[in-house]
Amino acid sequence: MSNRRFAARGLSRDEIAAAMATLRADDQSWDDPRNLKASYFAGEDVTRIATEAFAQHMDDNVIYGASSYPSLPAYEAEVVAMGLDMLEAPEGAGGTVTTGGTESIAVAVKTARDWARDHKPRATAPEIVLPRTAHVAFDKAAHLFGLKVRRMAGSVEYRADVAAMADAIGPNTVMIVASAPPYPYANVDPVREIAALAVAHDLWMHVDACVGGFVLPFARDLGHAVPDFDFTVPGVTSMSADLHKYGYALRGSSLLLLRDAALEDYQRFESSDWPAGRYATMGIAGSRNGGPVASAWAVMRYLGRDGYRARVAKILDAKRRLIAGIEGIAGLAVLGAPEGGHFAFVSTDHDTSAIALAMTERSWMLARGEDPAAIMLLLNHRHGEIVDDFLADLRAAVDDVASGRVVAPGEGAVYAL
Repeated sequence: MSNRRFAARGLSRDEIAAAMATLRADDQSWDDPRNLKASYFAGEDVTRIATEAFAQHMDDNVIYGASSYPSLPAYEAEVVAMGLDMLEAPEGAGGTVTTGGTESIAVAVKTARDWARDHKPRATAPEIVLPRTAHVAFDKAAHLFGLKVRRMAGSVEYRADVAAMADAIGPNTVMIVASAPPYPYANVDPVREIAALAVAHDLWMHVDACVGGFVLPFARDLGHAVPDFDFTVPGVTSMSADLHKYGYALRGSSLLLLRDAALEDYQRFESSDWPAGRYATMGIAGSRNGGPVASAWAVMRYLGRDGYRARVAKILDAKRRLIAGIEGIAGLAVLGAPEGGHFAFVSTDHDTSAIALAMTERSWMLARGEDPAAIMLLLNHRHGEIVDDFLADLRAAVDDVASGRVVAPGEGAVYAL
């Protein structure tokens, strides 16, 4: 990009609108039903509720909530309480609204590190033991906070390799992680078995439910088989669940929840050693837009358990139909038996990346994984209406690849760049 100069003359409102329209010409529509990548759409009514609440507080700063915007800590307290209730936390639990899943994970890592200074003083070079599929936000947090990551080399039937994790625990291990479910394979890790390791070795146990936290509880309510994953499991210390994914709040908002609110002492950063007075935060961000917090409160109060349950029912029905159709196409296979709102599939006969390219050329927006190369579908409640079209195009895409009409260029999957 050239080094553009800051223009002396500002643009008019119409000029701004025209310039933005030009820049957005190739943007994809997030709520397009052909978007199966990261479209957490819950209906026009929910989007309106979230947007209106956001707009009322878009100029309010959460850091000044106690002194200037008392509605914001009130919203946050209720959102945390609803999240704790949803994830079966015991009395005395605590939590915080963060700016996203990465911050929730990062703050959990920081809190575990500081907790370990009191509870595991012999861990002089603290380490985290991760399943193969744990989110890379743990690596990012470990880099920021000076911990070492021990990530497993593989998975067992697309779930965490508990035996390998047990072998990786050493005198410097302070934290162990499970995902419910992880992003790449979408199969819930054996949380109860991993938590048993945490109890046996006195480790901080975090369950990353950023994707599944607002899906799995309602799938369970609907009678679907869901492995134990939440605070009902002894040994689970903290959980993350994204409000801006299947919680349907506006970005960026997520929950970091703690089994015991007393652990917030290790989470909090506080200092008075400067001229402006006491400064205390529970997360990494200082100033925080009040809009996402307000939108989370409004959506959760608007939908209630019944509203979330109804949307999860539609998601799981669309998933069932898609999986049946995909497995009915020769050479395609779903990875494992995913419980949440997304899943991944591969081709055993052809280049999966080429199939993804052929689907992209048919205007489908898809996520991709590697190790193995996979196509990932993240569903929302309206995707039941596109099942037949998707499967028809998928059959055609497989034929295109089988005949050599479509060949992948060879680059690997890109999650975020």
